[in-house]
Amino acid sequence: MAGTDLRHHTARYGRRLAEWLRAVLERARHSRPGRLGWAAVRTGARRWRGSLQLRIVTITLTGSAVLVGAFGFVVAERITDGLVDDKLEAALSQVESARYRAQSQLSVFSADNDPGLKDTLPTLVNDLADDVGPAGEFQVVLTASNRKIRIDPVSRPGTSDTPTSLVPEELARVVVDSHVTAHQFTRADPDDRGLRPYLAVGTPVQLHWGTLEMYYLFPLDDEVDAAELVRNTVLITGVALVLLLSLIAWIVTRMVVSPVQVAARTAQRLSAGLLHERMSVRGEDELAKLASSFNQMAANLQYQIVQLEELSRLQRRFTSDVSHELRTPLTTVRMAAEILHNARDEFSPDVARSAELLHDELDRFENLLSDLLEISRFDAGFAQLESEPVDLVPIVRRAVESLLPLARTQDVRLGLNLPAQPVIAEADPRRVERILRNLIGNAVEHGDGKPVVVTLAAHDSAVGITVRDHGVGLRPGEEKLVFNRFWRADPSRARQTGGTGLGLSISLEDARLHGGWLEAWGLVGKGSQFRLTLPCRAGDRLVSSPLPLSPDDPAASPVPVGGVA
Repeated sequence: MAGTDLRHHTARYGRRLAEWLRAVLERARHSRPGRLGWAAVRTGARRWRGSLQLRIVTITLTGSAVLVGAFGFVVAERITDGLVDDKLEAALSQVESARYRAQSQLSVFSADNDPGLKDTLPTLVNDLADDVGPAGEFQVVLTASNRKIRIDPVSRPGTSDTPTSLVPEELARVVVDSHVTAHQFTRADPDDRGLRPYLAVGTPVQLHWGTLEMYYLFPLDDEVDAAELVRNTVLITGVALVLLLSLIAWIVTRMVVSPVQVAARTAQRLSAGLLHERMSVRGEDELAKLASSFNQMAANLQYQIVQLEELSRLQRRFTSDVSHELRTPLTTVRMAAEILHNARDEFSPDVARSAELLHDELDRFENLLSDLLEISRFDAGFAQLESEPVDLVPIVRRAVESLLPLARTQDVRLGLNLPAQPVIAEADPRRVERILRNLIGNAVEHGDGKPVVVTLAAHDSAVGITVRDHGVGLRPGEEKLVFNRFWRADPSRARQTGGTGLGLSISLEDARLHGGWLEAWGLVGKGSQFRLTLPCRAGDRLVSSPLPLSPDDPAASPVPVGGVA
């Protein structure tokens, strides 16, 4: 029970601590320094992602700084170690020579109380101190740790401290206990010039009446100065080398990146429609070949685009001219066909059937001409939107009712799913109704006799209308192709079924003219669904639709049911 309470309290305090940390971070992030810091980080990240030259120079600077720093550290350490080793080797050699000298001069005395020993020790120390060898200047201390030997510690005159205070305790302990020559690096102030680094070397002086200890203190000022000079030289050289490498990297990357930047800017201008833009070609290297190839590609693209624009213009003009030119003979043929169709009861069965076929095909031909004229107006940019605040509920109902005869011939049941209240939007009622007629007619023709449901819904900024059928459906990728002109899911299908192949294309242009969306969803064997989304206010930008594109979307909000036709 106690363990459970402990875990409970620990978890509670952990959550409180996490919440406190989040609050602190959030306050820091929204404070002025925090905002400035985040802004600087975002700016730096944006410049890092957007500049190849910055990345190369930064990587070169970082890598060269690490390599030069590591190399300089190794070189400085090796030189310093070499200086110290040379100093130590010379000091040991000098101390060993001094030890033999001291033993030879002091072995003539029979005991520590010999009258001449007291005068000989200072003279010996001064002589040893004056004998400057390869290790340089030094201090000498001669003492006896054995209390049975009654001599005072002796050092070179002029030292401010007592002789024994100059000797490191650890070094003295090793020399006394082990009777071996030893050394230690220490800091001392024998001449009131401040603490300085010293190399202390101690060695035992073996005599027949006892053992003395002799210590040499070699100043390391020259070695320290040499090491500092080496480090400073390596540091200055390394910084200069890193800056030089960075400058070289900047120059090289600028030479390489500048043509790429020019190519990118030229490509952007080309994509913006400035087809005359070209890169300047200098030299004969790879970059010059790149610029030449880019210019050749741009020239080919310009030629192809101009050709396609000319062909498209000719095609649009041909379609428009043919559609207008066919209007007059079509009207004449329509009048004659109406007369024959009205008098078909007086003809023989074969002639009467021909009159009916002529009347039906003229209807199809007239619809095709109307669609072609509408497409030509969209292509020429002459289509205009006559938007006004309208209630879409009666428009949807009217579009469904206009297709009830077609639904009966196909044995298809049309369903309506409408809200009870009006749905007001700024739209062109003629174009909206045409979109719905095309969508519903397409669903009826491809519904395989299964029900078709039309749904209307709205939220604060958009209106959505879906047309759902349960027919053949769409294969993957066909949800984009259905809006292409004259596209058919089954190219081998007889032309007597289906429309002109332009209805969905015109519907897409009408939706775009409203600033809306027209989208398709479908699965083979499960039918398809088309969704029209329009802004409630003309000119507003759509963000979302009140209806899901997929009927199986679990995030779809419920839609009120208004009735069934």
